[in-house]
Amino acid sequence: RLMYWQVYLHKTSLVAEQLMIRALNRAKRLIQNGSKVEASEALSYFLQHKITEESFDQNTLDIYAQLDDFDIISALKVWQYHDDFVLKNLSDMIINRELLQVKIKNKKIKEEQLNKHIDSLKQTYNISTEEAKYFVFTGEISNQAYQGNTEAVNILLDTGEVTEIVEASDHLNLKVLSKPVTKYYICYPKQKL
Repeated sequence: RLMYWQVYLHKTSLVAEQLMIRALNRAKRLIQNGSKVEASEALSYFLQHKITEESFDQNTLDIYAQLDDFDIISALKVWQYHDDFVLKNLSDMIINRELLQVKIKNKKIKEEQLNKHIDSLKQTYNISTEEAKYFVFTGEISNQAYQGNTEAVNILLDTGEVTEIVEASDHLNLKVLSKPVTKYYICYPKQKL
């Protein structure tokens, strides 16, 4: 289980993913409010339209198939010079790999701790609470190393009988690994933006 946390839920991956989501959400919000945000044609389509199950069609699928990591990286490179404080700094953090600080805890993050970081950022940069929340946020991550109900691993015994690995294992305590583990995180700027 430790390896799973270290590889698949690595702190750097977690923060980079969250920053990317926030940068795209901010770009979309700016466009909805009438600001000009440069992006490739395919990325612009998704930033300008709300895609729902009902609106998803072959055209949307064709445009989605045109998207790749170059669209995102190119947009972030341009956005790091945007006039908007939030979009500029989120993009800059990703491009220059100056990510947020992340603390992972076994217990939920206290509201006071979150608000302390938000208030500090608001005072330092004279930004709104909404803007500060792009850089200071909490969340939770969980894993279940073994999910027997969806991905059962069966073992063929010497007797010819087939049994699930949880039942057959004398050496591994897979019942412990089949229980979900949830951890909580808080992200905030390491230093000045």
